[in-house]
Amino acid sequence: MREFIVEADGGSRGNPGPAGYGSVVIEAASGETLAEAAEYIGIATNNVAEYRGLIAGLRAAHALDPSAAVHVRMDSKLAVEQMSSRWKIKHPDLKPLAAEANRVFPPERVTYEWIPRERNKHADRLANEAMDAGGRGEQWSPSTSTAELDASAAERARAAAPEPSGPPGDATAGAARARAALADVRAARTVAADGPKSAAAQPTKSAPSAEAPKETSKAAPKETSKAVPKEAPAPGWSAPDLGAPATFVLLRHGETPLTPQKRFSGSGGTDPSLSDVGREQAERVAAALARRGTIQAVVASPLTRTRETAGIVAARLGLDVTVDEGLRETDFGAWEGLTFGEVRERHPDDLNAWLADPEARPTGDGESFAATATRIAATRDKLIAAYQGRTVLLVTHVTPIKTLVRLALGAPPESLFRMELSAASLSAVAYYADGNASVRLLNDTSHLR
Repeated sequence: MREFIVEADGGSRGNPGPAGYGSVVIEAASGETLAEAAEYIGIATNNVAEYRGLIAGLRAAHALDPSAAVHVRMDSKLAVEQMSSRWKIKHPDLKPLAAEANRVFPPERVTYEWIPRERNKHADRLANEAMDAGGRGEQWSPSTSTAELDASAAERARAAAPEPSGPPGDATAGAARARAALADVRAARTVAADGPKSAAAQPTKSAPSAEAPKETSKAAPKETSKAVPKEAPAPGWSAPDLGAPATFVLLRHGETPLTPQKRFSGSGGTDPSLSDVGREQAERVAAALARRGTIQAVVASPLTRTRETAGIVAARLGLDVTVDEGLRETDFGAWEGLTFGEVRERHPDDLNAWLADPEARPTGDGESFAATATRIAATRDKLIAAYQGRTVLLVTHVTPIKTLVRLALGAPPESLFRMELSAASLSAVAYYADGNASVRLLNDTSHLR
């Protein structure tokens, strides 16, 4: 049976906003590009655009050979998991699109695979070309450059591949030639998209970023060359064969009335709500994260200010909020509601001990930073296991976020006093299968205005 590979993508500059999709059909045996499709679809969400790209790719494959088997590769975890029937489709806009995709080929002849965005550059480029054309009031028109490049690269790969040592028609040898052809095609695409840079100069794998919004495009990091020799990953990086990490986007709650006064506000105090400023901050974060379109789940501390912040963001993203007790703030005991100066005046010895020793507790049997770290580490491990390969928004507090960052960096406990974390700020930690972690910080919230 003939086999096609369909790579599809979609994007929205605003989510919802001006949107487009791109898809490409590839001959699995040779790696040759057979068809491209792209279209500006007007105002839509990222997910709708991704599904439209999937449908267009399947239809293009069906037009080439309706009896073929199809392997779909997308960087949309949502679409891949839903079309593989592992996740339920809740959004009413996506249900009819999924049904339409399932009608193109018999479902048993279509398989789905999630791939990182940097491996989906061809379809991503087509989607952006379609959105650019729509912005000019034009329709996307295909360029033959990519198809010609793929065809010539595949031909070179087939010509250069060694003859099989086994008998004619040996499947193993044929598969080896196909892999060689695909490798050459991917290398050619990298050169075409990135210019004449040395592919070997690119990193083996780049750390995921919490700051790559989709508002202008879904541009990915530079695609890497398969020719880069494998080396032991440096700290903060991960080998390319470890799979997708569990990525925690860490959001500190918006301001409360106590935040501007810099008062201790933990889990043992009055549990304040967001102020008007805090709610506005949460709305801006929600809009920014919606433009990115990467958050797949929302988990929040049980305290009021974090649940309010999470609720505002989750409503914009169309997600539910899961509450996890382990994400609560430290209990500051008798210091709750006081400023640092007031604590210094009333409890100087206890404060000095607390600043010098992570095992020391705030006055009134509060929670030590050491105890907080133990709780946060256990919560982290539980969430990594639950959300492996997914991007999750954790809405929590200053100390839990600083602790997650400290643990990821292998920094000492005293580093907590050397970090400043603004209200409604974002950070991110990606956790890989080998135990490495990669940290990105985005502490300035002015970009959200």
